[in-house]
Amino acid sequence: MLGEFNFIEHYLAARQPQRKDVHLALGDDCAIVNVPENVRLAISTDTLVAGTHFLANANPAWVAHKALASNISDLAAMGATPAWVSMALTLPEINPNWLDPFCGAFFDLANYYNVQLIGGDTTKGPLSITLTVQGFVPQDKALLRSGAKVGDWIYVTGQLGDSKAGLEVILDASKRALPCASVLESRHYVSTPRVLAGQALLNLASSAIDISDGLVADLNHILSASQVGASLDLHTLPLSEALVQYTGDPLIAQQYALTSGEEYELCFTVPEENKGSLASALAHTATPITCIGQIRPHGVFDLLNHGQKVDWSLTGYDHFKESA
Repeated sequence: MLGEFNFIEHYLAARQPQRKDVHLALGDDCAIVNVPENVRLAISTDTLVAGTHFLANANPAWVAHKALASNISDLAAMGATPAWVSMALTLPEINPNWLDPFCGAFFDLANYYNVQLIGGDTTKGPLSITLTVQGFVPQDKALLRSGAKVGDWIYVTGQLGDSKAGLEVILDASKRALPCASVLESRHYVSTPRVLAGQALLNLASSAIDISDGLVADLNHILSASQVGASLDLHTLPLSEALVQYTGDPLIAQQYALTSGEEYELCFTVPEENKGSLASALAHTATPITCIGQIRPHGVFDLLNHGQKVDWSLTGYDHFKESA
């Protein structure tokens, strides 16, 4: 059986080209990297735990993608360019049938975004993955949650709600008979970090956040940090055909879109004067965006469907109440 150091050599080392800004990566007590001039370093850490974020018998390639994509999404929400990642991997045992697809998918995604694994830790215990990603953002240009102003327009990337439906399929075998169940299950695990979109928004958006706890919950983080309110036009929410078929009711699909966690799309606000520049700025990213509402004065939070107020009591994803 492989020991810790043989495991690192076999599965983690020599899997990627060396970035020019990495002086020393795996194999020593610390990594040594070079930070370019006139940039800030953006850093984010997330943990995925078996039984909370994924089932222990989930496809390990999907687990790897979800772990890294969710972290890269945090950088995208700041407008940062991903650079490096460290991984702490806790395993019950060294199982090649799990590790081969996990590492294959992990490095496929890391190489796609030019993210180099520079260090971490391995230990024996209940299955969990902790990643720390680091990236560059131009000095004083980072997208924050605190810049939204009354009158700004609210946008989201992609489509919303699929991840929540996919989680239902994962947790309830009876849901597998519903339309598009297998498609939605894969969408729960396999998201697309909106890195290029985040970079394109650096000089246009007034605030941004990635949707990890549900649109309502994450938009409220922007509203709280910016001391503003919002009104949302529910009929504009971007829904996939798969979700509408699965729920069988567009209104239920809208509720999924508002509360679905682990979507890893971006929610951002744009001043009126920048609205006309969005299409050209994002043209090279192939990222679909939808205007779903507008920032209002502090204390206002209206859900509107074709101009009529909707009285829905909705909450976001809670890791202490829901598990996958």
